[in-house]
Amino acid sequence: NYHVYILQSIKDKKYYIGCTSKQPLYRLKEHNSGMVTSTKNRRPFKLIWFQSFTNKKTAFKKEWFLKHPAGYQEKLQIIREYTGQ
Repeated sequence: NYHVYILQSIKDKKYYIGCTSKQPLYRLKEHNSGMVTSTKNRRPFKLIWFQSFTNKKTAFKKEWFLKHPAGYQEKLQIIREYTGQ
């Protein structure tokens, strides 16, 4: 399985979107331990949302969509629904 996930930095309140074949909570631990270079300076994080896929290509398409302008409204809707913001 592949998972697309959204993390929120507790430090700067900004969001990070990623895709992984690892379990989302395990990936969160990797982000929070500093193992992920791109998020190392924004730790700690909390897991906001994830969606699972059986197909790698579909998962990466969803990640790309949420990171780009076409998916902006969906990303905001997910954040509102799961954080109450």
